[in-house]
Amino acid sequence: MKKPILFAALAGATFGQQPYMVWRDHLGGPDSPQYSALAQVNKANVSQLERVWFFPAGDNGFRYGFNPTVVDGLMYVVGAHNAITAVKADTGEKVWVHDLGDTKLSVTHRGVAYWESQDRTDRRILFSSGDQLQALDAKTGRPVIGFGDNGRVNLRIGLGRDPDGVRRVQSADPGRVFENLLILGSAPGEEYESPPGDLRAYDTRTGKLVWTFHTVPHPGEPGYETWPPEAWKYVGGTNTWGEISIDERRGIAYFPLGSPTYDFYGADRKGANLYSDCLLALDASTGKYLWHFQMVHHDLWDYDAVAAPKLLTIKHDGKSVDVVAQTTKQGFLFVFDRVTGIPIWPVEERKVPKSDVPGEESWPTQPFPTVLPPFARQKYTEEDVNPYIADPKELARFKEAIAKSRNLGLFTPPGLTDTMESPGNNGGANFGSTAVDPTRGWLYVVAKENPSMLRLEPQPNGSGTFSVSDPPAQVGRAVYLANCQQCHKADLTGAMPEVPPLLGILSKLNTDQVKTVVKNGQGQMPAFAKLSPLEIDRLVTYLRAPAAATAAPPPRRSPTPAKLTPGNPTRYWTGYNYINATDGFPATKPPFFTLTAYDLNEGKLKWQIPVGEVPDLVARGVRNTGSIPTRGGPIVTGGGLIFAPSQSDRKIYAYDKETGQTLWSKELPGAPEGVPTVYEIGGREYLVVCARDVSEPRLRPGQTAQPPDPNKKVVQGYYAFALPK
Repeated sequence: MKKPILFAALAGATFGQQPYMVWRDHLGGPDSPQYSALAQVNKANVSQLERVWFFPAGDNGFRYGFNPTVVDGLMYVVGAHNAITAVKADTGEKVWVHDLGDTKLSVTHRGVAYWESQDRTDRRILFSSGDQLQALDAKTGRPVIGFGDNGRVNLRIGLGRDPDGVRRVQSADPGRVFENLLILGSAPGEEYESPPGDLRAYDTRTGKLVWTFHTVPHPGEPGYETWPPEAWKYVGGTNTWGEISIDERRGIAYFPLGSPTYDFYGADRKGANLYSDCLLALDASTGKYLWHFQMVHHDLWDYDAVAAPKLLTIKHDGKSVDVVAQTTKQGFLFVFDRVTGIPIWPVEERKVPKSDVPGEESWPTQPFPTVLPPFARQKYTEEDVNPYIADPKELARFKEAIAKSRNLGLFTPPGLTDTMESPGNNGGANFGSTAVDPTRGWLYVVAKENPSMLRLEPQPNGSGTFSVSDPPAQVGRAVYLANCQQCHKADLTGAMPEVPPLLGILSKLNTDQVKTVVKNGQGQMPAFAKLSPLEIDRLVTYLRAPAAATAAPPPRRSPTPAKLTPGNPTRYWTGYNYINATDGFPATKPPFFTLTAYDLNEGKLKWQIPVGEVPDLVARGVRNTGSIPTRGGPIVTGGGLIFAPSQSDRKIYAYDKETGQTLWSKELPGAPEGVPTVYEIGGREYLVVCARDVSEPRLRPGQTAQPPDPNKKVVQGYYAFALPK
């Protein structure tokens, strides 16, 4: 570990400034606090907030949870057509735009990183687009030609795999700047053949790779014994696609790590599988291992640790203790000594259900915190089904399916029959979901109450046998059913808000863009590397006019099950299978989306409230349900406030951070997502919220998407609020 550095001795502060007064880093600081010490806007006057400017961003696709960064009066955002854009932070006036050209679909959608030289003559914006790390001049938006190869670094290189065979490795998070390093995770997906999620650090001046940490250990590295001997050659994932935090004073980087490939079946990775699902601490300068804690052994649930580790100081046993806190998808809150990794409160290894899937050896125990209660529901039965589902027959079907499922509680392994996963793989805490008040030792987390119903099936080895003379739409339908229906459903309707419908997709994206997403993946969607160009062409044909192929016969020969590597057992797979009603409501009874407060000095859960409401339910007299969940989360301020976005009612809320009482809300034309930003310019405090367009009605089978309306008012973009002058 490093000795204290002089130019940034306080987290969230720059030289000469008080801590947490600026928002020049993603999530408010290198320690990801989602906290601002600014207090001009406070409990007494928050009701006077008014909108002062709006910067439109056009239609940037399905994901849009951007947390703006503000430096020297400029705000850096993703603008129209996913271009990196600088605007004046006090007016929203555009200053410069950097168009990304062919990589528009895969720009980092959560934020950018900012670096400057000690004399501030060299200032850069760093971000990922596709599998390229790029650097721009922060003042002009022009590429820094001396960085990497003409301003770009190929992230596929250096993973120990053939770079041409690596379909996707882009960092979904902007990474963390530490001195002259940019420390990055990656989002390769956790499908079969995904590349490894090595943690890497690049020189911010040259783009040179400085250090690598193998999250699937190589021979001779600690943790190698927790895998089969050859696993490092074929296992992927085990990555940080979430958020990194840094203790700048100590020079420690903290990484929340995800599940290994394949998420839901691990016959080819017997063992505990370090460093998957760990909170991992490394020396930020060298990548040297310091400590770890594994929160899920041999993950079979896609229970990635995603939310940023939170650094704060608490009173414990009469002493001040620097801690790191980690929230999880399974609804747990773990708290550790920041230096040693020792849990602040005991964590028990408890027996959990055993897998009955051929070849699988599930881990017999899992860690359970013993003092802090969970912030999300961890059991889902027929009594927990949403009573407000409009169709009584669908409501009855849900209850029957849940009653018949294998449902043994938390950590029930996926099986060959319907298996309940609660929280689901998209439940609990996710990126941006956790904030802290470092001055008080409190932590706040929003939770998604999203169970899943998993069922493992043999993975098809391709889409069957066909020839170029077969009807294109028929072949495309076979490709779709073999590869896409697990998540997007057989009728292409998806599972909103996380899995978008594909009906009418080619009215939003062109053919080349769809092909790029299929080949390389995007967001949670994996790369389909084994599909041939002909199969992808036929898939696009089917997506363009699915009704034409609905009645067509299947290909002449059924596909055979794909095989794993060691011993060649059958590959099993499942969709994420979020449980949602056809009317778009969650299948869980309210609340759907909650905000929970913990006092870590006392080790107690202090309060929990629903965040937002669903307008359709409000019209029926059903209040305080929480919004249909989205990804993103709260920020805390020195003015005694918590600001949190709510998608269903398109509102930004302000709560009293001590009690959870609602103090203010404002409906926006678009649905707020991501994490808000708070900053000050010219003595005036601003709140900026990113919002996207959710006005388009969800298409149903048989409907046809209409071309975009050029006269439609743009509502997607950035909304700025401040007190009246």
